[in-house]
Amino acid sequence: MSIYNPPADWFKGPRGPERLWIGLALIWCMVMFIAMPYWHFYGKQNPTGEAYRMEITEFGNRLRQFVDNGKVGEENGVPIVEATPGGDAYLLSRMWAFYPIIKMKKGQTYRLHITSQDLQHGLSIQPLNMNFQVLPGYDHVLTLTPTSSGSFSIICNEFCGIGHHTMTGRIIVEE
Repeated sequence: MSIYNPPADWFKGPRGPERLWIGLALIWCMVMFIAMPYWHFYGKQNPTGEAYRMEITEFGNRLRQFVDNGKVGEENGVPIVEATPGGDAYLLSRMWAFYPIIKMKKGQTYRLHITSQDLQHGLSIQPLNMNFQVLPGYDHVLTLTPTSSGSFSIICNEFCGIGHHTMTGRIIVEE
């Protein structure tokens, strides 16, 4: 309770410019209220991914087979693996690396399987601004069709420990 009681007529309703700004804020809230579900369904910015519970050993076996069947080179001890167009590609996130480097063809569709070996990681494909959360115990499947060629960096955008700043990977897209 205050020391002094306010005067009986202390509250004055908004007038002039205050009314205008309150009205504009309310209109903007309504626009955003309508825009958010619209962009969710029609904006084509949400991933059409699937996620399945799985054991890391099962994913590891599929990853090993993917690397053995498609290895086309190596960079700093990390295999470069060419994915089969229309097929599956596998990417493992673990402290503090993404494994392997994946090579794709422009205009071809792939199912990219991603999981984490140890804890929650973020998958951010740059400069496309694609961001996903990768959780251990789940096989996250993203359907990708690269539309431009080049080398795309993968970074972890979820703090995962002292070596987080070194957690990078790559997807190479060729013509």
